[in-house]
Amino acid sequence: MAFHTYDGLDSPYGRQAMELYDEAFPREGRKPDHIIAGMFAKKLSRLHVEVDGGEVSAMAIDGLLPESDWLVIDYLAVRKGKRGQGIGRTFVRELESWARSGERKLAGLLLEAEADPGQENVDRVRFWESCGFIATEYVHHYIWVPETYRAMYLPFDPDFQPSDRGESLFRHIERFHKKAFTR
Repeated sequence: MAFHTYDGLDSPYGRQAMELYDEAFPREGRKPDHIIAGMFAKKLSRLHVEVDGGEVSAMAIDGLLPESDWLVIDYLAVRKGKRGQGIGRTFVRELESWARSGERKLAGLLLEAEADPGQENVDRVRFWESCGFIATEYVHHYIWVPETYRAMYLPFDPDFQPSDRGESLFRHIERFHKKAFTR
């Protein structure tokens, strides 16, 4: 397997990655394709892929703002037929290694996870925790979607503790979303 990072969707594996995005995230609960394309056009995001035998096994779209020191994992998916084999955890470790080795000193990785207590959400949180992420206490309520979310973070400084219940971390995610949706 090989890990690759690209600045755009016109990469060698961009089409396969977006097919996986379509498979993993229902249209009604994700960013529209034109917003995703805009994130790359604005240089807010990168595409990360795990490739096995010429096929994309996992994909992620990140987000990094100039004023933030947290790399937001906006979307991450593992192909259905490849789940349960450790590919997701390996992919997250490679993404972490990529983020640590960059020119910019980052505080860590950051994501939002659905906070509703359904089993699917519990399983997702458990996956992220198995990758070293820590869930915040703060639960965020967006005005435009019914689901609630909490920030999860993987700090690069093992002594890092948020100064609040997670609101400050969630502000990084909110700023990223705002820039993504702004024309």
